[in-house]
Amino acid sequence: MNHSRAASRYAKAVLDLAIENESSEGVEHDMRAILETIAGSSELRGMLASPIVKGEIKKKTIEAIFPKHHKITKGLVNLLVDNRRISMLNEVALKYIILNEQIKGQNVAYVTTAVPISAKLEEQLLKKVEGLTGNKVTLENKIDETIIGGFVLRIGDLQYDASIANKMNNLKREFTKSV
Repeated sequence: MNHSRAASRYAKAVLDLAIENESSEGVEHDMRAILETIAGSSELRGMLASPIVKGEIKKKTIEAIFPKHHKITKGLVNLLVDNRRISMLNEVALKYIILNEQIKGQNVAYVTTAVPISAKLEEQLLKKVEGLTGNKVTLENKIDETIIGGFVLRIGDLQYDASIANKMNNLKREFTKSV
């Protein structure tokens, strides 16, 4: 089983439990904090992915970073550590957010650009995405200067990468293939 399917299953189970306990919003808040923290720390990502660091240390580190998380979130962390899948925490958090937004009838399109997008471009992009999905969509713009230019659009599990960095990597692969 690949990580994506496993992450979806963990996220679905956590969401079902959170809905049952009427705490899906609190858990979503936790998941957003986890996602933001892991994205902002290469050291934390490395530690979670490292097979050398013991699971108990990973668990204590996460508990120290997030001391006031909901008991369902803490249960997820414990389960992932016990099953030796704590490296999937970031992906599980993302899947949880996506699933919870779908239940609420919201879709969020994540647009990563090198510079902030203008209001006019955001409006055009929203119309296009709503036309493609058929649902009401909100747009969240993330800034990542490493993509150089263009954009990366992600809606749920679908991703369209029109970044300059991606095009340059594709060109590099083509050149190395032909040499």
